Amino acid sequence: MKHNNKLTIVINGRGGVGKDTLCDFAAEHFRVRNVSSITPIKEIARTHGWNGEKDLRSRKFLSDLKRVFTEYNDLPTQYLANEYHTFCEGDEQIMFAHIREGEQIASFVRAIEGDCVTLLVRRESEELAASYGNASDDEVENYPYDYYYDNNAPLEETAERFAAFLQEVAHELEVKL
Repeated sequence: MKHNNKLTIVINGRGGVGKDTLCDFAAEHFRVRNVSSITPIKEIARTHGWNGEKDLRSRKFLSDLKRVFTEYNDLPTQYLANEYHTFCEGDEQIMFAHIREGEQIASFVRAIEGDCVTLLVRRESEELAASYGNASDDEVENYPYDYYYDNNAPLEETAERFAAFLQEVAHELEVKL
């Protein structure tokens, strides 16, 4: 890692596994920047009628729109690379970059010259959809992640467990948080 006091984590997982909750818990223990490759796409979609729904139709719409912008000018990677540079200049300790698609993860890793690790969050749950009907959600397992986190503990134990997991990752990478 280029920065010995900063940790950049590409975080991924199927919808509903608790990625945002884990990032919120991390923010209770560390100074965190939490960004997503879908943010600029959501901003565009909102200006043209999307109201923030997370239903299957909206998920497919956002996935398709992101694919189009990725093919046109790689807007999602540009956005995250800018966020990464701001993170490097600031005082935050951990940056979570939410990216669903394997090729987008690889693009971001290249853009920041590999100065990150990748993490897949998983959870055993009957509530999780078997299929979301779009490649962004349905193919999250198709990437060789550096770390895997099984988010199966009771919620009241999760904050401390995830903070400990992040400390272990930082220790392995010789990053002082």
